[in-house]
Amino acid sequence: MKKYISLLIIAVFFTSCSNKSEVAQVIQGKVERDELAVVGKIAGRMERILVHEGDFVKKGDTLAILDIPEVQAKKAQAKGAVKSAAAQYEMSVHGATSNQLKQLNAKKAALTEQYQFAKKSLSRLDAMVKDSLIPQQQYDEVFAKYQGAQAQMIAVDAEIADVKNGVRLEQQTMALGQQDRALGALEEVSIAESERYILAPQDMQIETITLKVGELALPGYTLFKGSLQETTYFRFTIPESLVKSYEKGKTVQVTVPYKNATINAVVQNVKQIGAYANIASAYPDYDMQDPLYELTVKPATTTEAKDLLSKSTVTLKP
Repeated sequence: MKKYISLLIIAVFFTSCSNKSEVAQVIQGKVERDELAVVGKIAGRMERILVHEGDFVKKGDTLAILDIPEVQAKKAQAKGAVKSAAAQYEMSVHGATSNQLKQLNAKKAALTEQYQFAKKSLSRLDAMVKDSLIPQQQYDEVFAKYQGAQAQMIAVDAEIADVKNGVRLEQQTMALGQQDRALGALEEVSIAESERYILAPQDMQIETITLKVGELALPGYTLFKGSLQETTYFRFTIPESLVKSYEKGKTVQVTVPYKNATINAVVQNVKQIGAYANIASAYPDYDMQDPLYELTVKPATTTEAKDLLSKSTVTLKP
C-alpha cells in the first residue's frame, strides 16, 4: 500500500511538471492600439452627439455639436463694429456729405459779405484818418474787424478744401486701423463659432464618449476617446532567457484564442522593463531575479488584425 501511494505521488509530480512545462511554452500577450483623445477648445454644452461607441469614423467627420450662445452674441457685436468702422473709413476717404458742403458754402457767403463790408469801410476811413477827420481809435477798430473777417474767410476756405479733398492722411490711416481691428474681431468670433463642431482628427474607432447631451464641456476636457485601427500590434512580456528567441525582424505566429485564428507577425522591438511595470503576460511564472523585457510584435498585414478587440488575449510560442 505504501509503495502504491509513493508511485502515485511520483506520477502526480511528473504530470504537474509536464503541465507546467507546457504552460511555460505559451506566452500570453495583449492586443494593443494607439489611442487618442478628442477635446474641445471652448466651453459649451453638448447640443448633439452624432456617433456611438464602436463606430468607425473618417478624418473630418463631425462627432458632436456644442451649444455656445455667447459666440452668437459676440458675432453680432463684431458685425456691427465692422459696419461702423467701414463707414468711418469711407467718410475719411470721401470727406463730408453734400449737406455739410452746402452748409460750409453758405457760411462762406455770409463771411464774404462781412469781409467785403469791412474792406469798404476800411477804405473810406483810410483817407479820413490821414486828414485827421476821425480819431485813430475808430480806424483801428474797423481795421480789426477787417482782419477778423479775412481770417474767417481763410478758415472756411480751408474747411471746404478738406471736405472736397478728404481728411488728413493720418485720420484715414486711423480709420483704416479701426476697420482692420473690427475685421479681426469678426474673424476671431468666426473661428470660435467653427469650434462648435467637434471633428475627428483621424480615421479611428470611437471607444468612449465621456459626456451626454446637455452636459457642460470645458476647454481641454476629453469628449471622445478613440483607437487607430491601422496601428494594431501585440505586446508580450518575456524573461531574459527568451530574448534570444525573438530577434528584431523575426517572423512569428500569434494565436488569437477567441477567434481561433493565427496571424503572421514580425518582431518590431524588444526593450527592458521594470519588474513592477505593466506586464502583459500571465505565464510563465517568472523568477523575480530574471530581468523582464517587453516584446512588440506587428502583424505582417494590417488587414488581418484591424478587427481584433483591443486588450484581448493573444498567445505566442517560442
